[in-house]
Amino acid sequence: MFPAAAQTPLQQVVLPILETKKVEWYVKRLDLIHPLLSGNKYYKLKHTIVHAQNKGAKRLLTFGGAFSNHIYAAAAAAHLAGLEIVGCIRGEVDEPLNPTLRAASEMGMALFPMARSTYRQKSTSWVLEMLRERFGDFYLIPEGGTNGLAILGCQEILSDSDRTFDTVCASIGTGGTLAGILAAAAPKQRVLGFSSLKGQFVLKDFEALLLEHQLEPLGQWEIFTDYHCGGYAKHNATLLKVMRDFNRATGIPLDPIYTGKMVMGILDLLEKDYFPPGSRILMIHSGGLQGIAGFEWRWNQRLYPD
Repeated sequence: MFPAAAQTPLQQVVLPILETKKVEWYVKRLDLIHPLLSGNKYYKLKHTIVHAQNKGAKRLLTFGGAFSNHIYAAAAAAHLAGLEIVGCIRGEVDEPLNPTLRAASEMGMALFPMARSTYRQKSTSWVLEMLRERFGDFYLIPEGGTNGLAILGCQEILSDSDRTFDTVCASIGTGGTLAGILAAAAPKQRVLGFSSLKGQFVLKDFEALLLEHQLEPLGQWEIFTDYHCGGYAKHNATLLKVMRDFNRATGIPLDPIYTGKMVMGILDLLEKDYFPPGSRILMIHSGGLQGIAGFEWRWNQRLYPD
């Protein structure tokens, strides 16, 4: 039985700039859904896990990097559902394990290091056949978890009351979460995506995702690609300052991969008067807070030293 999500609170952000600009900003705290499986990953994996169980699967297999939120979340989901899981990790799996891989392993995930050249071909028939010869039959979950069932799950993120906001903001990686939110948004709402990846390819990939899953959004949408801080998993001093200042002012923790960059983007858009006076913003906190331990381990510094 897949665990039920806890009620998700809305938290109002109180900052001087919001009073100056006459804008309201609320955060939907998906990071508080469940102690192990939280954020957008809960919704992305929910229907996939249930489908795997209905198909009689005993073992899952998925892919991800050494610090991947998806690897952590997939391990948690399998653990909660009582399923075996293999995590194919891009590159080496070095000892001692980093916090993400250690937690995944402790939740029962079998870690399989995959050479980067092989990893780039992970969707090909020969790689999948090699994996089946090694691990037996498995139910495949794509890297990042995005598939039709993930998009269906992410349509459940917005409640009826959430559709009263003018603007909904969400982070974007593989695009599944934003696609689900956009599919569920009210026609009058504008959905904004903040990319953590460097490059305009994100726009084409997202449009292709909408086409592939035959999604025809009723509302407007826009993706911003200027707040990646150098690329996926990259950071700079400005990002860390924004995250620390926001946490100090609101008590809301952010992760450096997704939500931190989104907050940096929203604050910049506020400064540029992107949001008209009277706007009401809903920001989807997609969780990913397990990444804080990985960041501190990798860079040997406290993210929130206060």
